[in-house]
Amino acid sequence: MSASMSSMKETRQRMSAPEQDNVVPEAGSDFVETPYVKDITDRALAYLHVGYPVHFSGPAGTGKTTLAFHVAAKLKRTVMLIHGDDEFGSSDLIGKDSGYRKAKVVDNYIHSVVKTEESMNTVWADNRLTIACQQGCTLVYDEFTRSRPEANNAFLSVLEEKILNIPSLRDIDQGYLQVHPEFRAIFTSNPEEYAGVHKTQDAMMDRLITITLDHFDRDTEVQVTMSKSDLPQKDAEKIVDIVRKLRKTGVNNHRPTIRACIAIGKILKHMGGGASKDNFVFKQICRDVLNVDTTKVTRDGEPLLPRKIDELINSL
Repeated sequence: MSASMSSMKETRQRMSAPEQDNVVPEAGSDFVETPYVKDITDRALAYLHVGYPVHFSGPAGTGKTTLAFHVAAKLKRTVMLIHGDDEFGSSDLIGKDSGYRKAKVVDNYIHSVVKTEESMNTVWADNRLTIACQQGCTLVYDEFTRSRPEANNAFLSVLEEKILNIPSLRDIDQGYLQVHPEFRAIFTSNPEEYAGVHKTQDAMMDRLITITLDHFDRDTEVQVTMSKSDLPQKDAEKIVDIVRKLRKTGVNNHRPTIRACIAIGKILKHMGGGASKDNFVFKQICRDVLNVDTTKVTRDGEPLLPRKIDELINSL
């Protein structure tokens, strides 16, 4: 009797992909932990150690994802990352059929008789939520409100009853999976008025402890700018002050963010010179990086922001 077994190579690759994405993060050497950041980190860790999921909510540029990974690194567990997506269904979180496996048995025991048997079975591939629940990973679900609410329904029983309901197609006896006791979840989200963001069901929000983030305080923004650009403190302070004053222009304006400070700092360091009103290169960098008219405010029929940038630079 001889036997041969074959399966699609692509299927094996898809099945292993989520597990290959597992990482154990470490705090970066350039991570800035000011009192403001440490306070948020300590609170989040306390909630997670007790067993509650943490939700970082706030506008773009307030460090939600960076904080999520920093907190996850403190837990010293393998991290599974998911990015919210409007095309997500529950199967993209739990798992689904991902190809097939074909088996063929050729029986030639009797020389004059050849017996052939073939069978074909679907192959189930676990996705990130199932793997995280099974292995006790720290799940970081970045911008989870970009996924439709019904796609996230699987989290309701995971976060409350610590049980993941799974389809009967999966090759186990039960229709559910007991969540690993070390499983932890960290969510991030943008405000609901942002494009592409869905309103989350109340049942989901009721299971999360939400930490609302705003822009960093001045000291933290200066330290981050220095760390990322390697600029002297006095130059970083000038850049941060310009950006922070621009945020106060207009109504409900959250831009420019800390990303603008970092961009100006890195480019200025690369091109040389300091943050001075007499440095033409610095002026050009600020005009280019900060030239986003988010305020929709005009003066004498012209956009206010370019004038405001020049005024702030000249006031240095």
